[in-house]
Amino acid sequence: MSDQVQELLDVPMDFVKDGVQFINKCQKPDRKEFIKISQAVGVGFIVMGAIGYILKLIHIPLNNILVGAA
Repeated sequence: MSDQVQELLDVPMDFVKDGVQFINKCQKPDRKEFIKISQAVGVGFIVMGAIGYILKLIHIPLNNILVGAA
């Protein structure tokens, strides 16, 4: 019984230990790395927005044709 309780308590303690190690290993990005990440995110927003806009342009007339024919 005691072993089961100890196992249950070890899981959160290991998680916290791993999390602290991860945070201590992380570092702030420098200016060049931050700009690259920001550019990649910006391009992603633009691409996803363009895809959504194009799909909406196709969907509205297609939907009107299908609804109008019914």
